[in-house]
Amino acid sequence: MTHHTLVIGSGIGGLTAAAALARCGHRVTVLEQHTTLGGMTQTFSRQGFTFGTGLHYIGGCADAPGPAGHFRRLLQWLGDGSLRFAPLPNPFDAVRLLGAGPQGSELRFDFGHPQADNLARLAERFPDEAEGLARYDAAWKDAQRTAMQILPLRGLPGPAATVMRWVRGASLQRAASVTVAEALSGIRSPVLRDLLAARGGDYGLAPQEAPLVVHALVLGSYEWGAWYPEGGPQRLSESLGATVTAAGGALRTGATVRRIVVDGGHARGVELDSGERLTADTVVSAMGAANTVRALPAQTAPDWQAAITALPPSGSYLALFLGFEGSLRDAGVDGANHWIYRQGPQQLEWDDPTEGDAPSLFVSFGALNDPAHRGGHTAEVLAPASWAFFRRWQESALGHRPEDYEATKAWIAENLLRQFGELFPALRERVVFHELGTPLSHAAYARAAQGAMYGLRLSAERLLAPALHARSPVPGLLLAGQDVSSLGIQGAAMGGLMAAATQEPRLWRRLRS
Repeated sequence: MTHHTLVIGSGIGGLTAAAALARCGHRVTVLEQHTTLGGMTQTFSRQGFTFGTGLHYIGGCADAPGPAGHFRRLLQWLGDGSLRFAPLPNPFDAVRLLGAGPQGSELRFDFGHPQADNLARLAERFPDEAEGLARYDAAWKDAQRTAMQILPLRGLPGPAATVMRWVRGASLQRAASVTVAEALSGIRSPVLRDLLAARGGDYGLAPQEAPLVVHALVLGSYEWGAWYPEGGPQRLSESLGATVTAAGGALRTGATVRRIVVDGGHARGVELDSGERLTADTVVSAMGAANTVRALPAQTAPDWQAAITALPPSGSYLALFLGFEGSLRDAGVDGANHWIYRQGPQQLEWDDPTEGDAPSLFVSFGALNDPAHRGGHTAEVLAPASWAFFRRWQESALGHRPEDYEATKAWIAENLLRQFGELFPALRERVVFHELGTPLSHAAYARAAQGAMYGLRLSAERLLAPALHARSPVPGLLLAGQDVSSLGIQGAAMGGLMAAATQEPRLWRRLRS
């Protein structure tokens, strides 16, 4: 009899798990609470403009052997074979430190691949820091090796994971506790330290808190370049979803899971908000670890639930979506991302978005990197922002927000639009559309706790938390997505594959292929 699996959540983590199991002959039903599949790979359209919501670039998608093309090969195997990827320009990340240059001017440095080239160009620009850069490079490489030892703990069978923690636990804990700021302490120039830490928005942490292991793992994924899916991010869900349906599975939208049904200590299925009950041999939850434990009966694995509940969510953010008249290339925009700081990367979050300017901004021009894009050129402007500011409206519902929220949202949108115009003066007059998403928007559309950008906060504690394992202590319930592995599109996909491989061990080889 065909094994039936329910997968909760259709983000890249859920769809990776679903497609991998479908490849192994499982009948899979994917449940998505939103009206559109894809999680943070979904897109939406307004007035002829199409916007991505969470994918700005990914690594490992070169048409090449080895690690340069590992993620592309995995996605091609998981999907229907139709996925194609276009490279971003190299360099692909422009770091802009406002006021850090001579006489208070802007200082800019462009990061690309490989990392050795970035460090060589920095050494030319900061000739007195060659020794400090060499020590940082050595620490970076050590951190990457540590990350490769930590990640298997998420999927190893329980006894093997316990033994590995016993043998390597103390050294892994020490390594995971080293922050980016500590790794950069041997560099005397504060400007150079800021440049090297400036892309912390890729994992949502300032250098004084961010583990170097996370920094090296996430940014190291671009060692062979950065890529964008041709046709837009939604192509991922279309391709992987086709594998699920071709194997006799189903993709259901508007299917919000109210609770995970546990009978006799075993996960047996789910109950939807509509009251409908669905049964299955296995439940794979890709809706985030915190949402998963909230959907369980309180008496089920209470210690495990408490351990996950104690882990805080990552930071939240504002997203301003812009549509332009005409082409952007003739204005000097090439598709690279822009990381912009007013006081350096030590402060990411905008505590009060109604006061002053955002301390940090990330600007992406995804449409320029998609050769199959149709419609007007677009940009996404992300500003990390405090959830505390928006908490007062958390009980309101999407489409029924109070007037003071809507007025505040409109004011913030105009403020961000002004800031964008000052930072990109050649584009100021070309903006013909704008729309703002707040942390409440993200919480509603992606079911993200406190509007979290990256699931649980990627602290050293989260890195080594035994509770975040693909196999939960509840028989029949598996965890998938970025909380299990690492963050972002690639990290969430690895978490999905770990969950599927926990159920079908022959899939483990796909992590290495």
